[in-house]
Amino acid sequence: MDLGALFGSFDNFVSFTIGGLVFGAIYALIALGYTMVYGVLQLINFAHSEVFMYGTFAVAWTFIFVHGTSDASWSLGEALPTLLLALVMAMLVSAGVALLLERAAYRPLLKKGAPKLIALISAIGASFALAEAMGLRDRFAGWVGLEDDLANYVSPGKARDVYSNPVGIDPKGLFDIGGYTVTDVDLLIIVAALLMMVALDQFVRRTRFGRGIRATAQDPESAALMGVNSTRVVQLTFLIGGLMAGAAATLYMMKIGSTRQNAGFILGVKAFTAAVMGGIGNLRGALLGGLVLGVMENWGAAVFGSQWRDVVAFVLLVLILLVRPSGLLGESLGKARA
Repeated sequence: MDLGALFGSFDNFVSFTIGGLVFGAIYALIALGYTMVYGVLQLINFAHSEVFMYGTFAVAWTFIFVHGTSDASWSLGEALPTLLLALVMAMLVSAGVALLLERAAYRPLLKKGAPKLIALISAIGASFALAEAMGLRDRFAGWVGLEDDLANYVSPGKARDVYSNPVGIDPKGLFDIGGYTVTDVDLLIIVAALLMMVALDQFVRRTRFGRGIRATAQDPESAALMGVNSTRVVQLTFLIGGLMAGAAATLYMMKIGSTRQNAGFILGVKAFTAAVMGGIGNLRGALLGGLVLGVMENWGAAVFGSQWRDVVAFVLLVLILLVRPSGLLGESLGKARA
């Protein structure tokens, strides 16, 4: 294969590859929420994209609270203390939304033994409700008389517009690979995603809570007979998914710097695609699927044009399902070995 003919030059090939890995790392962290819930409940949590979206707003609002609304450009070192605070806030907000989602949209149906299709419809409805709630935040503030106090966060009449972080992270080049300069932001995103993935994998495989998650995923009835509280396990599963979504939101805002009330939709679909590609219900598969998807869609954009980026991602999903329906790794969460 002539890389020069496809990408213009080897430098461009490296650039598209590393860029794909950066976005793939973000997809992978979001995909963990889908794969965790599916592994335990055998359900697709389509509202997980909104859990991520709320995390992106938490990041932007943290920077506004610390810095104000004036535009600024900081280096990664200057922004690091605020980024750490934003990471904590995003993870807390996303985890809180995820737990609220479990309590309101899933638990009542699970207690009644509702069919899985009903729970799926409930998740879709919750997804729209959460997105619309963020799109109406200016009206909520007006109803309680706080539109002036919260003007920096709920700009009247602009709640559905793109919402930008006032502080842009200025990437700094670290080293070159094939003519492409890898920046500190690129490296931080990839390394942070890998470390969080490893930490979660070890948590599920080696801790008491992780054994409870795996036991419930493998055989809920037997796990309950052995004293595993299935309700707690489901709560913990949503909590972990929300925490990972908050981390992904922080990395996303570092790279992109803007969000809106429906920002989670396409990213959520792609993260779901990554989870399916890797083998939904498989934590390591979520990471592999995210990285492969990010690289392949970037390569597709280079070859066919940026307007085909999303098409390439979903065509790849169809091909994976045709060739290997269980995904690249395929092993379920319940069969994960310690």
